[in-house]
This record gives sequence, C-alpha cells and structure tokens, in this order.
Amino acid sequence: MSDSALIRPAAHPPALADVLRLTKPVTWFPPMWAFMCGVVSSGVSIPQNWLFLALGILLTGPLVCGTSQVINDWYDRDVDAINEPDRPIPSGRVGGYWPVWIALAGAAISLLLAVSLGMWVLVATLIALFFAWSYSAPPLRFKRSGWLGPAVCALSYEGLTWFTGASIMVGGLPSPVIIAVLLLYSLGAHGIMTLNDFKAVEGDRAMGLKSLPVTMGVRGAALFACATMTLAQVAVIILLADSQYSVSALIVGLFLVIQIVLMVRLVRDPARHAPWYNATGVSLYVLGMLASAMGLGGYL
Repeated sequence: MSDSALIRPAAHPPALADVLRLTKPVTWFPPMWAFMCGVVSSGVSIPQNWLFLALGILLTGPLVCGTSQVINDWYDRDVDAINEPDRPIPSGRVGGYWPVWIALAGAAISLLLAVSLGMWVLVATLIALFFAWSYSAPPLRFKRSGWLGPAVCALSYEGLTWFTGASIMVGGLPSPVIIAVLLLYSLGAHGIMTLNDFKAVEGDRAMGLKSLPVTMGVRGAALFACATMTLAQVAVIILLADSQYSVSALIVGLFLVIQIVLMVRLVRDPARHAPWYNATGVSLYVLGMLASAMGLGGYL
C-alpha cells in the first residue's frame, strides 16, 4: 500500500472533539506535573506569578505535548489503520493533511508563547519540539531505538518541562542543583519509559522496533528499568543530603525503599505486572520528584 493511499481525503474540517482526541489529553499530565515541580523548586511565590504558571501549563501540556501526540499519530497512521482503525486519522475523521497543519500550528503557537516567557524557555521549547518531530519522523525516528526513544521521551516529559517551570519563575537559568536534580530524574525516567514498552512487545517485534523488551528480553529489560530508576534516585538522595536538603532526601529515600519492595514483584512477571507497577511504583517516583522540588524551593 502506498503512503498516499493511507491518507483519507478530508471532506470537511475536523470536529473539535476529534482534534482534542488526537492530542491525547491523558498524556498531558506527566509534563504538567514535572512543570509544577520546576515551579515549586524555584522557591518563587506562586500566587504572585499565577499568569506565568497558567501559561507554562498551557505550553507544556496542551501545546507541546499535544503537538507531539499529533505528530506521532500522523507517522504511525499505517500501523493505527491495522491496530486502531477508529483513531481520528485512519478513520478519516481528521482526514487529508489536517493532522500536519494541526501539528505545525501547535508548534508555531508553542514557539510564540515560549518567546514571551523568556530565552531559556524558548531554548527548552525548541529542543522539545525537535524531539517531538524526530521521535516519530524519518530519517531519525528515535522511537525505533530502545535506547534513544525512551531517553528522548524521558528528557522531554521530565527534564525539559521541569527546567521550563523553574526558568519561568526565576526569569532565567535555574540553579545548578536544580538542573542536576532534573537531569537525574530524567535519567531515571528512562526506566519508566522502558516499562511502557512491555505492553507492545509483540507488535514492536513485528514492526522491527528495537525496544529494550525486544532486544534484552522482558526480564532483562525489567531489571534494567528497575536499576535505572533506583540508581537515579540514589544519586538524587545523595545530592539533596549533600546540599543540606535532608528532609527531602529522607522522604525520597523512604519512597525508594517502598519502590524496591514493589520491584521484586515486578521482575517476577514484568509483562503482567508492569501496569500495576506504573500505578504504584511510578507514582512514588513522581511523588519523590515533588518532595525534591519542595526541598529545593525551601518548603521542607
């Protein structure tokens, strides 16, 4: 089947509900959470800067993350036509080249908003949009790699959004310790993204996508993911303790102990228990992010 044959003609502009579904609002929460961690870590008064807060949430969630979802669906439309034919693009509800125009408009609006929020926010947004396109689009198509794909997602969802939140509030470059903490959490989030690949092992293998569960085996990938998440948090604890944020270090440490207990069950049957761990262990991971941010911002 030719590429053009997979593009359903557009008889009319898409409905707003279908455009919204294309942007997958459920995916907006992780970057918005990390953005809020950045805001809290800055230590700057939130009520006095509520407008920057609202604009940052709009930027990191609906705009940049939403745009990335549209891009991904466009370049995966051939696979979705087989596996999820009711999706907006393969079903024809968002037909023709409307997805491309929507993604380009989302990128343009994101950049215009980022310009108004400062140079470092613009830099972070440019990197995030580059990752959004290169993750799904050839020739780079980072999602084909079990190493680069999760790394790009982790840095985009956790690191760049945290950086954006802190940068907006301080009006410039965040402190070195904030940057170090957000990079460590981004590194650990590589493991979270790897766990997300367990649900599509057979499909990835059939499509030639070299996710870590495909290349390392399910158990090997689970052990790697657990080690990555654990070591990153250990480094965060050490950094916080060394920087005199002892309460935050203690809280993150307690959360990590519970996660390790949960990991024991995860590695016994990773394919079966990955969704359960995402709801339990990963929740503790992101709560640890908030605890770290609260320490850095002087709330603990």
